[in-house]
Amino acid sequence: MRRLPVAAGIVAAAIVVLVLLVYTGVLMPTRLFAARYDVRGIDVSHHNGTVDWAQVAEQDIDFAWLKATEGSAHVDTRFAANWAGAREAGIATGAYHFMSFESPGADQARNMIAHVPRVAGTLAPVVDLEPYGSFKGNLPPATEVRAILDPLLDALEDHYGIAPIIYTTPTAYRAFLVDRYPDNPIWFRSVAWPPRVPDGRSWTIWQYSSRDRLDGVGSDDEAYVDMNVLSDDDDLADLTIR
Repeated sequence: MRRLPVAAGIVAAAIVVLVLLVYTGVLMPTRLFAARYDVRGIDVSHHNGTVDWAQVAEQDIDFAWLKATEGSAHVDTRFAANWAGAREAGIATGAYHFMSFESPGADQARNMIAHVPRVAGTLAPVVDLEPYGSFKGNLPPATEVRAILDPLLDALEDHYGIAPIIYTTPTAYRAFLVDRYPDNPIWFRSVAWPPRVPDGRSWTIWQYSSRDRLDGVGSDDEAYVDMNVLSDDDDLADLTIR
């Protein structure tokens, strides 16, 4: 009769160990599925500290998107250094804007345009659309979000001459993007299992891990780095500003 509680305890302990291994990045099941893709990249912000881009380039990193701006006024403190360093290291380089639900899309576009140069050969701008802060449990209405997103996307495309990529999470995709924005490539976050976009659409970039480690990347605030792969059906050249 004692075997059942003992077995249950072993199973519980094994689950705890498994969760800890995933949380610390030692075990990341999605790495196995992502390994089949040839083109890999990272995304970073000031949270990642000072990046040694030459060292990053030596680890078969093909592309990097760097946080540039957020909302209508914020500029990432590491953007200028990251932009220069990644390009000097020969990594395909792009910038992303973290979209706020609290300011007009036109104002947010002006913020990104003011700080991210339009340079031929760099990657398309990205709009990061995901819940944050108090919005994580209380999403704004889709009509309000699209009233911000639509002019933001339009202004960025007009300026950079290429359709912006939309980075998003499953929650945000279901709430705001299903069956919409067919001309904007989708960068989909799915760190627990292979990506399945809710409406069956193909993804262009898959963020498969938020807890990887790379030599040359890491800070006291953030020891890990986000890892991504490009779909085999896509080419970085098609995501490049001309």
